[in-house]
Amino acid sequence: MRVFKFGGASVKDAKAVKNVANVLRETGFSNLLIIVSAMGKTTNALEKVVEYYLTQHPQLNTSIEDVYRYHYEILEGLFENKQHPIYKKIKGLFKDLETTLNRNKSKQYDYIYDQVVSYGEIFSTIIVSGYLNDQGYENEWLDARDFIKTDNAYRDAEVDWEITLQMIKNKVNKKTLSVTQGFIGSDQNNFTTTLGREGSDYTAGIFAYCLGADSVSIWKDVPGVLNGDPRVFENTQLLSHVSYEEAIELAFYGASVIHPKTIQPLQRKEIPLYVKSFLNPSGEGTSVKKGQPLDPYLPCFIVKKNQILLSLSSLNFSFIVEDNISEIFNLFHQYHIKVDLIQNSAISFSVCLDDRFDHFDELLNKLKSRFKVTYNKGVSLYTVRHFTNESIESLEKNKDILLKQITRETYQVVARGAE
Repeated sequence: MRVFKFGGASVKDAKAVKNVANVLRETGFSNLLIIVSAMGKTTNALEKVVEYYLTQHPQLNTSIEDVYRYHYEILEGLFENKQHPIYKKIKGLFKDLETTLNRNKSKQYDYIYDQVVSYGEIFSTIIVSGYLNDQGYENEWLDARDFIKTDNAYRDAEVDWEITLQMIKNKVNKKTLSVTQGFIGSDQNNFTTTLGREGSDYTAGIFAYCLGADSVSIWKDVPGVLNGDPRVFENTQLLSHVSYEEAIELAFYGASVIHPKTIQPLQRKEIPLYVKSFLNPSGEGTSVKKGQPLDPYLPCFIVKKNQILLSLSSLNFSFIVEDNISEIFNLFHQYHIKVDLIQNSAISFSVCLDDRFDHFDELLNKLKSRFKVTYNKGVSLYTVRHFTNESIESLEKNKDILLKQITRETYQVVARGAE
């Protein structure tokens, strides 16, 4: 039993969807579960729909039509017969989306987000499943919301592992080809939830764990896991072998090629993870397994942009101690703000924050009543694992460094300046 995950870039147009069939031709397609993300930039487009809906923007209907037109063009490139039932099916789903918006009574952004943005994965998997069936890759379409059960923390839901394990083990046929969605689940009231942005990799980990899969393969538009994002860093190299521990470290610091939560369920059952290129299915790629050393052993560069550097100090020059820090972290948790770096002294406390849900300004009002607050928005957090003097020198060049932290294996700076 294998699990494959295809991201948005791998199904961004008709040519890309046809390439998915080519990958299956090379790799085989029996005893396989395929997880598919929304097509191309559909998630971004549906986020715009949510924004227009909540602000009653006159372009709301146009924004929905744009998403429909994009998917319709992909249908035309895959299904020449306009009478094919899939055209009616996709049109019906867009009607469902409009009905969802018309009937909604909630003003809660995160709830509305999950109900709307999740349609991207539904559109995508129905199209991919339909095309594969037409090409002779007989498959079963599964609704991930029937299997992955979560709490109701919309946009960042926690998986109920006990129920999810039961549903997947009992209802997924391991001997066939199945197609399902990444990123989405449902709560106890069957409202749609999402697992966090880029959560499709995590979905692959969940299904693989529950099915006891032999392996997970994530298909990307890069050769595998590189030692840096080639869009930011020069002369990047392919990492052939990475341990689970190293992959978790890289993901934690922000390496975008693997979702941070993906590794944990795989590690528990020692299920190998492969990161490969859908443009070159026979390429070596990267393997992530237990205990294997990093190969080649070289510095790994990571950048997280649009961060916030927050510094707090006491109003009366007293120490920042455990009680204060506990209070501060409770607020971070309450406002769903992720802490990426911590540095403290006797009377000050600095953190680099990822404000994924735009709650920082609300948090700020709370903090100002208790602390002296300074902050910088729009900074970048750079991390180098297994750093060398040369790698530090090249990274610091032409940057205004606001904070620096070095441990045995990891070097980090928060900076403004040239990328």
